[in-house]
Amino acid sequence: MTSLCIGLAGVVWASLPLQEVTLAWQHSVEKVRWEEDYQVTPAGLVLQEARVRGSGAGMEIPDDARLRDGAWHYHRHLPPLQPLHAGRTPEAGDYQLCVKGGCQPLSHWLGPPTHTIAAVDFWACEPGDAADQRKALP
Repeated sequence: MTSLCIGLAGVVWASLPLQEVTLAWQHSVEKVRWEEDYQVTPAGLVLQEARVRGSGAGMEIPDDARLRDGAWHYHRHLPPLQPLHAGRTPEAGDYQLCVKGGCQPLSHWLGPPTHTIAAVDFWACEPGDAADQRKALP
């Protein structure tokens, strides 16, 4: 069974036994929520759908997006991401991982964002591989 690994440069900080996850965050300037739904597969994270609750600087709504329940829903056709690399700083706020409607900030597993480690990776991994590679949290 594939898990979601969270870390940086191949070093696992946390491993979660998930097959589906939503990555959510608030745009640091526009203060608008973004959400991306991923399926965790052996090939990597496959983006299923994305949603944004508004537009603004650097937040263009795709032409094929549809407004539903107060958010613009759209699909991007990307190859599996292995890893998905994301910036993570105190100024930008933290990401949330959402599963079945419940969300937790990434700091729940990793501690708060810091300037010394300003990024995080998400990738699909096998649970045994993650246990062998796990290091102390930064």
